Amino acid sequence: MNHRHTSKTLSQSAIALQIEDLVCAVERSEGPVQSVTANGTVKRTKLARYFENIGQMLELVSHSDDYHYGPYLRLFQQACYDVGVEHSPLVGIVSFDEETSRYRDYSDTLNCLAERIRHRTREHCYRRRRDDAAYQSRQQSREVAEYVDRVLDRYATTLVVRVDLYYCSAAQARLRVEHVFADLQRLIRSRERNPIFEHETGYICRVEEGESRGYHIHAAFFFNGAMVRGDIYTAQQIGALWEQITCGRGSYNNCNQDKDQYGDKCGIGMIRRRDEQARGNVHYAMKYLVKRSQRLSLRPKGAKCLRKGQAVLR
Repeated sequence: MNHRHTSKTLSQSAIALQIEDLVCAVERSEGPVQSVTANGTVKRTKLARYFENIGQMLELVSHSDDYHYGPYLRLFQQACYDVGVEHSPLVGIVSFDEETSRYRDYSDTLNCLAERIRHRTREHCYRRRRDDAAYQSRQQSREVAEYVDRVLDRYATTLVVRVDLYYCSAAQARLRVEHVFADLQRLIRSRERNPIFEHETGYICRVEEGESRGYHIHAAFFFNGAMVRGDIYTAQQIGALWEQITCGRGSYNNCNQDKDQYGDKCGIGMIRRRDEQARGNVHYAMKYLVKRSQRLSLRPKGAKCLRKGQAVLR
């Protein structure tokens, strides 16, 4: 018995996150995804819900020439290739069994794919990729801390502005990761001519993905505190520029407008060079930009998720 599954079309970001959830769930589990009883009834296990959008998942990992995949998507892609998973316009998801020279039905395909995923999660190369990702996160955290120190050392006071740059819900459905990087590039280039950034001394931007916001950018901008003092207004200007760059598809959160929520750990606003506690708070705030929990599952080949300006000392 086959199964032609139909599902709601999800955003690229949502499908990428579902693949990660699928790999993690299969790695922690045992047994089949679903089976067919003698009378033709399909018996589903708890794993089955992770495969509900298998067609969209397969489509996402079929663009190797365009994207760099993270360890979860890479493993899923390889497992699909090993099993020979295909999306047939007539019958849906099937796979070709080379030993029998016959096509497996939907249930057998999912079960074989789950077993292959489990096998690959035990391979050294998969664990090494995950370890490499963890090492890269720690390395980036050190690089950001060093960068922040160089920026703060430049002037007696530095104004730190934090904005989270998002996309409207309607735009998320059709948004692809290459669109986000293109918008980020336009934002970075605009600093060269836009008066908002006349006294900027540095910036940090990172493209991420999350369940609620999809693709988004965490950004911090640093300004000479003697020349720029209105942190809330400056953040509003940057947010408005983002909305303009994205042709109204973008939205933003002004972190400086809610500084009270950070309490004694506030690392944004006006920071004095000799205030070591405030400097430590800036380090703490910037760690949020390189946290592992919202890493990108895929990115355009050659694109960098973390972007920093050049910190020039006096």
